Formats: sequence, structure tokens, C-alpha cells
Amino acid sequence: MNSLVKVAVLSMGLLSGGSAIASTPTEQLGTCLIDTLNGKERKSLAKWIYFSIGSHPEINQFMNATASNIQESDEFVGKLITKILTVDCPKELSAANKSDPLAIQKAFELVGQVAMQELMTNENTMKALTNYAKYADQEKISAILGK
Repeated sequence: MNSLVKVAVLSMGLLSGGSAIASTPTEQLGTCLIDTLNGKERKSLAKWIYFSIGSHPEINQFMNATASNIQESDEFVGKLITKILTVDCPKELSAANKSDPLAIQKAFELVGQVAMQELMTNENTMKALTNYAKYADQEKISAILGK
């Protein structure tokens, strides 16, 4: 594997996040949310993120999802979020909200990272994420990194 691809793979791993020791109420909420989700739910969240990003006018032309697909995904995620916040992690939600007004946003950023990590374990997805490397000028990049 060439060095740029190794860097790309390492970068994807770092961007995808991981579990850390939860010390703040916000981190505890994030950990609870992540621990509550199973693989199918993480993939469903990633699909919802994909549909959401695909709604952007400059990207929408590349998305094949139907209005029904999007509504089903919205409904699934709405029910899932309600369940994990009110049934699985209510104590963590309450504590985090009291300590940080951005706690829910921060916790769900972590959930999004984990949902994407679920998809990035697929060989085809990783290949697609690193395909750009064959078009990058590795000598120019290496010259700067070697300084």
C-alpha cells in the first residue's frame, strides 16, 4: 500500500472517532447513545445522513431516493431518537443538558461519527474513499511533508 493511501486510511480512522472514557456529562450522554445503538440502527442513521446531505441542491441530482424512502428514514430516525433519549439514556440526557446547552448537538456529532464508522468498515466503501489517491500528486505532497 503506498504511503498516501496509508495516510488516507489512517485519516479516515481518526475522523470516524472512537470510544473514549466518558468524563463529562456530555461525553456520558454520547457514550450512552452509542452503546445503545446496534449495527442496523447505525446503518439506518448513516442512510438518513446520506439522504439529508443528498437533499442539497448541488448534490440532489445524484441521489435516487424516493420521497417515500426519505419519509420512512425520517420516521425511523425520529422514533429511534425518541427511544434512546427518553427510554435508554434519560438520566444522561438530563445531566448533560444541565451542564452544557450544546450537549445534545455534541453527543449526536459523536453518534454520527460512529454511524459513519459502521459504513467505513465495508471494503467497497473504503476503496471509494481512497480512490482519489491515484490522482493525487504524491511527490508534491511528500515534498511538503518531508520539510
